[in-house]
Amino acid sequence: MEIEYQYHFSLPRSVVWKYIKNEKVLHHTLPGCRSISMVSNGVYKAEMEIHIGPIQDLFTLEIRLDENQAPRILRLHINGNGKMGQMNGYCLLMLKENQGSTMLTCKANGQVTGALGLAGKRILDSGASKGLENFFQNLEKEIKRRIYELKRRNR
Repeated sequence: MEIEYQYHFSLPRSVVWKYIKNEKVLHHTLPGCRSISMVSNGVYKAEMEIHIGPIQDLFTLEIRLDENQAPRILRLHINGNGKMGQMNGYCLLMLKENQGSTMLTCKANGQVTGALGLAGKRILDSGASKGLENFFQNLEKEIKRRIYELKRRNR
């Protein structure tokens, strides 16, 4: 399964970069996220409810971040298990700043097994694309909300 998605943030790249790795922000913005916590530098454990067509399951995920090209490129390696199968893949997030806003390009590639694999490429692709769209929209709203709260406290 391969997915490519683009999202335009009306925020500077440095701000998007800061918040896209914040576990509290991620907990509030990732669709179906029950919990997420850093277990070591660059390694997170998460529990996410997946609802894609006939697939409804709770997945335990390990997410590893590679920030070697900060703040332009963030690589994520994801391994997950649920009752209905396993997922293994990577995601490349490329952030390009343009006059105070940020164009994020997401390229993801993953393999799924079990009932997930049987669900079919079309169902998984459409569900994953919709999930990415919801995530990035929620992320931008949450970042703006947090910036507003910080400004309000500092008045």
